[in-house]
Amino acid sequence: MLAPCVTLGDIAAPNLHHDADRLALHRVLWAIAAPMWAARACHVSIRRWEERDMPKSSSHAFGAKTYYRPIEAAVRWCGLLRFEQRILEALEQRVMPEPGEFPRWPLLRLYVERIFDALTHGELPGGKAGIVLDSQRPALDDPELTVRHVDLKAWMSQFYPGDRPGFLFDGIERVVHPAVSVDTLNILLADREATKSQLAELALVHETLRIAHEALAKEYATRAANDEQAREPGLRSETTYLNIIGGLLTLLLGNSPSGAAYSSFRSMDAVVSALIAHHEGRPGLSERTLWSKLAQARRHLEASR
Repeated sequence: MLAPCVTLGDIAAPNLHHDADRLALHRVLWAIAAPMWAARACHVSIRRWEERDMPKSSSHAFGAKTYYRPIEAAVRWCGLLRFEQRILEALEQRVMPEPGEFPRWPLLRLYVERIFDALTHGELPGGKAGIVLDSQRPALDDPELTVRHVDLKAWMSQFYPGDRPGFLFDGIERVVHPAVSVDTLNILLADREATKSQLAELALVHETLRIAHEALAKEYATRAANDEQAREPGLRSETTYLNIIGGLLTLLLGNSPSGAAYSSFRSMDAVVSALIAHHEGRPGLSERTLWSKLAQARRHLEASR
């Protein structure tokens, strides 16, 4: 009896904290479950073929018999079974129609010629009433000349593999390519079922990883937004910084009550030049930025008075 299909969720160990552990576990579980899936798929595919409704694909519906006269085989090969009586009455005792005798069915004579050609060259055994005797081969113009069903099927499979009339081949044989046997088809079906099972498992793993990725992406976006907000000073902090910078700048450029200068700087241009000279290349200390921020600080300080 086949073992039931094992899923990763049934035997997965809880509390796996590392990606490497998860990957190793998936590989081990797949190695255990893959043979089970393949065996079950093979069993299912074989059972499907066995449970097919045989009457629907039976060759009896197309006029199959144990043996045929060449004209009877050609009629069935052409799919003209419903006109068989009319054709036989028109031929009377002749074994082959004349060229152009049945203009509606030009293949009829061609298929009869093919059968007689095979009989002539020994590719198709001939007999009487379905009995083939090598020592007593009937003449080709004998009205009682017959070919067996199994011999005709084997001959057509070998020499005309593209033709699969319903009176010789069942529904499955007509659908399947001649080069594909039933055993090969079962193997392909088993492989397909195993691949489908593997795909379903991988789809489940992919969905789990996708959900985890979305959660991490949202968390990253939230943290990035918070970090951006943390880097930008608030309105109160900006006001404080501008007042300090404006006060320091006023002090650097100002004089004491007695008229003595507080520093050696006589203009804001001198302050900017000194800052650039001492801190060249530092972020935010370019000449353009310094002029903009220092001027903003002076305006803000004067406005707040």
